[in-house]
Parts: sequence; C-alpha cells; structure tokens
Amino acid sequence: MITYTNSQISHIIDEYVHNERDRKILKRRFVDGIVFDKLAEEFDLSVRQVKNIVYKSEKIFLKHLK
Repeated sequence: MITYTNSQISHIIDEYVHNERDRKILKRRFVDGIVFDKLAEEFDLSVRQVKNIVYKSEKIFLKHLK
C-alpha cells in the first residue's frame, strides 16, 4: 500500500481539481481530516452538496495517484 504525504495530496488536488471552492473543500477533507458536517458549515453548503463535491472531485484526483 502506498502512503502519500499531505503535501503530495495537496499538490495533486491543486494540479487536477480546477474549481477553487472544490480544491479548498478537498484539502480540508483529505489533508485536514474535517468531517462532512463541519465542511458544510464552513462553506455554507448542505452536507449533501459537500458529499457530492468530494465524491465527484475525488474521482478526478484519485486517477492521478500513482
């Protein structure tokens, strides 16, 4: 199993997720470990919206992990 540093994850998100809000949400989720309800509160979105953003964007950046 390959382990990535927070810096590597952040770099991949920056490179392949083009929407600024989505990048911020993904970094808060995967680098900082913030849970969905806290992200929803922070970004003034519903939990469902945050989950959709994370799952959609996650597919984009997971393709680029080697």
